[in-house]
Amino acid sequence: MRVRVDCYAGHKADERPQRFYLDEHPYEVAEVLDQWYSPGDTYFRVRAHDGNFYILRHRQDPMEEAWTLVSFRRARAAS
Repeated sequence: MRVRVDCYAGHKADERPQRFYLDEHPYEVAEVLDQWYSPGDTYFRVRAHDGNFYILRHRQDPMEEAWTLVSFRRARAAS
């Protein structure tokens, strides 16, 4: 699923996601939990302000630069 992402841009563009939009609903990134690379892609596992976990993929191909939502996991309810 394609998503729109606002990023922090430090010494390089799109360094890490700060906010993303699903169906135009904004989700603030509360924490970047993990980041890893594959050829042409960067993945971010984040916890959003809603407490849920998301994996976002940034494709860095010059012909198809895009963000996609790869995975979603609902946070466990507190007991």
